[in-house]
Amino acid sequence: MSRYHPLLVTLHWLLAVLIIAALLIGFFVLATMPNTDPRKINILLVHMAGGMLILALMIIRFIVRMLTSGPVAATTGFPLLDRVAPFVHYGFYALVFLMVASGYTTALLAGLNRSVFAHSGEPLPETFDIYPSFVAHGTIAAVLAGFIALHVLAVVFHQLVRKDHLLRRMLFGRRVINPIVTPH
Repeated sequence: MSRYHPLLVTLHWLLAVLIIAALLIGFFVLATMPNTDPRKINILLVHMAGGMLILALMIIRFIVRMLTSGPVAATTGFPLLDRVAPFVHYGFYALVFLMVASGYTTALLAGLNRSVFAHSGEPLPETFDIYPSFVAHGTIAAVLAGFIALHVLAVVFHQLVRKDHLLRRMLFGRRVINPIVTPH
């Protein structure tokens, strides 16, 4: 195939927007806002609901990816990078699942199911830093942000240096079966 399945393309770009938005909210809004700020519960509601949506879409994306054919693996021209690439791609799945798991664990430990979703009126804990799962959540978020930066750099490398039009594979368009060329 010359391109990924249209459902994979849709999920890729939708998840990219959702994950980047969740990271930005986490780093630049929630992390800077004291837990005593009454607005924080509503922002946590959006952040946590977004995390659940991301998990659901990632599961769907993983299943669709396993069930559909896609283009042959891209090459960078560097064998070591070519061997690392599949681990990085599956690393995205692992990091997102770890993000959701650490966020969910923190929510349970801090009673956020009551204060955020049930609007019980219970105050947030003074700090979330007392929960190891929250510390892990922040660390995993930083690693995920690094993975995203590397992913974008790899796309730029393919587009501008290799000029192999790799990005086209993750855009909408006609999927063509690439003919297999055999040496004569």
